[in-house]
Amino acid sequence: MCERKPKTKRRGKPRTEQKIRERQTAFRFIENEHVEFEVSGDLAMFSDPLVSIGGERTTYSVPTCEAVEGVTKSVYWKPTFLWVVDQVRVMNPIETEVIGTKLKSVKDGKNDLAYYTYLSHVRYQVRAHIEWNMNRPEYELDRNPKKHYTIFARALLHGGRLPVFLGKSECTASVRPCVFGEGEGAYDHAGTISFGNMYHSITYPDEAYSEETKQMLTLNISPITMKNGVITYPPASACLHQKIHEEKEFKIFPKAMERRQQDLARLAEKERKEHAAAH
Repeated sequence: MCERKPKTKRRGKPRTEQKIRERQTAFRFIENEHVEFEVSGDLAMFSDPLVSIGGERTTYSVPTCEAVEGVTKSVYWKPTFLWVVDQVRVMNPIETEVIGTKLKSVKDGKNDLAYYTYLSHVRYQVRAHIEWNMNRPEYELDRNPKKHYTIFARALLHGGRLPVFLGKSECTASVRPCVFGEGEGAYDHAGTISFGNMYHSITYPDEAYSEETKQMLTLNISPITMKNGVITYPPASACLHQKIHEEKEFKIFPKAMERRQQDLARLAEKERKEHAAAH
C-alpha cells in the first residue's frame, strides 16, 4: 500500500513589492488623519447637472468637487461623517473624445443621434479628510477617526466597497493608494490655469452647514483654478454663488437613534457603578 502524503497548508499568492508598498501607503492614513489615493479610467464625464438633461452632454476639463467626493464615498462612507476633498492633482494631459449614441427623440419617439464629449485616459491624485456630520446626532458615538480611516484603507486596497465611476455610470474607474505629489504630472510646470465658474456640488439637508441650508437643497458654484496641476476646492460654505433649489427634509435613522440611546444608557449605568464603588 502506498503511503499518504501529509497534508500541507495552502498558502495564498505571495505579496509583491508593489502590493506591500501600497499597503504601507494606505495605512499611513490612520496616523495622518487624511487619505491619499489615485483614481484612473479610460473615460470621464464631469458635467453640470443643470444643463445635462438634454440629449448632448459635454464634460468639464477637470473634475468637479462632488464627482471626487462620489469616488471617495464609493471606497467607504457612513452617515457619521462627510468627506471633504482638499486637493486634486491632474496627472495626465487633458484630452477629449466624442462618442455618438442613439437616444429616443422627444418629438416622435424615434431614435435620434446625440454626441457625448468625454475626457479620455484620465488619472488623478486625490487628498481628502473626514469631518463629522453634526446633523446626525444618532451617530455621535461612532465618531472614531482611527476606526474609519482604517476601514477606508482596507477598502481602498480592494478597489472600494462600491463600483467607482468618474461622473457617469458608463465611466468606470479604478483606485489605488498613492503618495500625493509623487510622480510626474502633465501640468507640474504649467503655472496658473483658470476654468471659470464651475458647478461645485449640491448641499443636501443632512449636510447643512448653516440655518439657511437646513431642509433645503443648495446649489454651490465656485471659480476653479489649477496651479501647477493641483486644484484646491473651496468648502461649500465659501462658494460664491448659492441658490436654494428645493425644500427637502432628510430622513432620521430610527434604529441608529435607538442604538445611541441604549449606548448612552449603558455608559451612564457604568459611570454610576464606578462612582458607587469609589465611595
